[in-house]
Amino acid sequence: MLLVLGIAALIWWGGRWMGVSRQARLALLVTLFAVVLLVQLILPDGHPVRAATGGSPALWLLLAGFAVIVALYRRGLAVLRKRAQARETPQTTQKPPGAFTETELDRYARHIVLREIGGPGQKRMKQARVLVIGAGGLGAPALQYLAAAGIGTIGVIDDDVVENANLQRQVIHRDADIGMPKVFSAQQAMLAQNPAVMVRPYHRRLTPDIAAELFTEYDLILDGTDNFYTRYLSNATAVAAGKPLVSGALSQWEGQLSVFDPSHTGPCYQCIFPEAPAPGLAPSCAEAGVIGPLPGVVGAMMAVEAIKVVTDAGMPLRGQMLIYDALYGETRTIRLSPRAGCPVCGGRGRAG
Repeated sequence: MLLVLGIAALIWWGGRWMGVSRQARLALLVTLFAVVLLVQLILPDGHPVRAATGGSPALWLLLAGFAVIVALYRRGLAVLRKRAQARETPQTTQKPPGAFTETELDRYARHIVLREIGGPGQKRMKQARVLVIGAGGLGAPALQYLAAAGIGTIGVIDDDVVENANLQRQVIHRDADIGMPKVFSAQQAMLAQNPAVMVRPYHRRLTPDIAAELFTEYDLILDGTDNFYTRYLSNATAVAAGKPLVSGALSQWEGQLSVFDPSHTGPCYQCIFPEAPAPGLAPSCAEAGVIGPLPGVVGAMMAVEAIKVVTDAGMPLRGQMLIYDALYGETRTIRLSPRAGCPVCGGRGRAG
């Protein structure tokens, strides 16, 4: 019997050392067992070969039964362990709603270490819904930085298409995008920058029949348009909905920026600009021109103000207007006050 056990050990451990697979070694052991059992059953008592291989089939049958019991026990343990892991996996690996992935934590690390934002502020950005009106000069950088910063849902409404003349300053669009609606070009760029955000493109002009319903879906509005009709409409709708409005404007070398939020403090847009200027007094960028990087400067500032409002960090430009003169490198801030009798907000906002 010791001879057979020695051969079995040689097959198992020697085969392992030689790189023979587990399945092949098990097959050789089964073959050895079958040969030995056959010898015990065929050869007569006292035969030297039978004596050398144990002398009785009972011993080998007992050994085989013990091996089968051990194998079944190990198999049962494996099945039970697998079932336990299957029950535990959803509880241990499933992230709670709003949780950050490892990629997001690494991406937003520079925000999270900021005392004024931290993890709670970044979570507010992930849960925030921001609507940007216009995907042009001001909207382009604002959209890019809002997406990169991790604003969870970003809407963009614009009825225009990308033109060659836009590319001098509207850096979210590319030469290959000429002829494409700006909202879809912007959507592609934003998702390429940060696939974790949701972008909702609206390829149409903002009109009174859709403005109120659209604004209710968002927490904050950014107006980057260059016409007074849309600015007044955005302001009136935002005031009615109680939504903060980050407003920017450009002309040649100068940019303006303010946060209009009379439900919190300060005036609304129409408090400061009761009427649209006469034609020719405030020409558009297409008429008066604009230095290319200026929209990037002001649009990025709009994104900063949006993040401050969302995270409640610092002091947003409520009741103030920041004016940037790029030609002379000057920046100044003026204080704004509500106007009594304003037809939109009634001048109810507190002075900033």
